[in-house]
Amino acid sequence: MIRLSQHHLTPESHLKRVRTIADYQFGKGAGEVLFPDNVTFRMSTTKRVRQILLDGKRIATVRARDGMLTLSVFGAGKIHRHVTYPGQRVVVNSDAATFVAKGKTAFARHVVYVDPEIRAGQEVLVVDEDDRLLAAGKTMLSAVEMKAFGKGTAVDVRGGIESEDRDEC
Repeated sequence: MIRLSQHHLTPESHLKRVRTIADYQFGKGAGEVLFPDNVTFRMSTTKRVRQILLDGKRIATVRARDGMLTLSVFGAGKIHRHVTYPGQRVVVNSDAATFVAKGKTAFARHVVYVDPEIRAGQEVLVVDEDDRLLAAGKTMLSAVEMKAFGKGTAVDVRGGIESEDRDEC
């Protein structure tokens, strides 16, 4: 098998790759929704795609550890509009909504509904009971565990709609 080094890859091949990852993570068509043709790439020191930007705003970061995407709140908004409720969502009650929107952790005891397909370690949208986007983050528990345990961290929130995004490596 012949492998191209990252140095020989074109912006078009980078775009195809991140779109494929997005389709895998968030469902068919998510790649084109998240990453229009005019995105730009911020590269790592090893010349790999690190961040994907649109008009200077970060949409997502490619995690070096596993090559999966982490979403900014901007990117989460694009997925929120693309994926129909309840897909890719963890729904929290009104008691937690204001805290989660500020970038605070979403705890299992506040979860009122969760997409049953969600697994631990998955990138998700955190919404309120009216499906308003509050935050993006990574699940610490699966859907079954969130409902069964009723305690502990459900979603490690990376960025809320009222907070600054923090990039995850």
